[in-house]
Amino acid sequence: MQSGIRHIAEELRSDSAFLRRLMVKVVTSGPEALLRYGPLLFGPAFATGLHEKRKNVRRNLRRILGPRPPLDELVDIAAVFTNYASCMTEAMLLGTPRGRAMGLLSNAIGVDNYEACAAVGKGIVIATAHLGGWEVAGPMLHKVRAKNVVVVMARERDERARAMQDELRERSGVKVVHIGETAFDALPLLRHLQQDDVVAMQIDRAPPGMRTRTVTLCGAPFQVPEGPLMIAALSGAPLMPVFTRRLGFMHYEAKVHAPIHVPRRPTPNDLDAAAQRLMDDLGAFLRDNPTQWFHFV
Repeated sequence: MQSGIRHIAEELRSDSAFLRRLMVKVVTSGPEALLRYGPLLFGPAFATGLHEKRKNVRRNLRRILGPRPPLDELVDIAAVFTNYASCMTEAMLLGTPRGRAMGLLSNAIGVDNYEACAAVGKGIVIATAHLGGWEVAGPMLHKVRAKNVVVVMARERDERARAMQDELRERSGVKVVHIGETAFDALPLLRHLQQDDVVAMQIDRAPPGMRTRTVTLCGAPFQVPEGPLMIAALSGAPLMPVFTRRLGFMHYEAKVHAPIHVPRRPTPNDLDAAAQRLMDDLGAFLRDNPTQWFHFV
């Protein structure tokens, strides 16, 4: 009896293969109205049931916007979960024939920064974050210039769910590399950069065991993973902040910042300066888009 209950509980976890299959089924064959407007209901419902994640979202909003009236905070917390539900739905949809037929509407600000670095031919390390549309950033960059785009992800708890999600991502036009267990995880990334590929890494969450740099984000201390900085240093590739936001159904915008060049043999001060530059760019983006940061931990 208890083992059956535990099995049901595992299958109903938000990162389970069962729920992932259910979502794929919905985006593949469900009515378009459900895809467009369902997240308006599901997002707030998840916010109500996920107390710890809701508390973390409130903490993030206070970091960005400071203390505000409780009602204003509640509205923005609901908006964060709604945006997340919309982005997850559309990212999955993009990996299906139905989504590719609908097409992805995308705007890019500062795309000349990306074009200039791509023309050099040393590869590019994209520094991004868990923002509205980060799942579709790879297909957007590939569309701008036809280079291979590699998205670096932490390994998920459920291997079946991970395989399913990776297949959808690769169908949408990106290759997925998983890190988080050994120091050798970085070697494939260096090979991709040597081949003049684009490697996208997140800077707002450090995989277990990865070293971090302590800097400030929106005036408060924050830990930046050292991995993207060292990959840029070892490869000689420019480190380019790219942040995305959702504008509407299947419609996203990317803001491409000027590249950061990390020395081949960086000092601690070099790494701290590059990390702080990343956080300055991210902080400015978050102040304009506070409800599009999906930092639930």
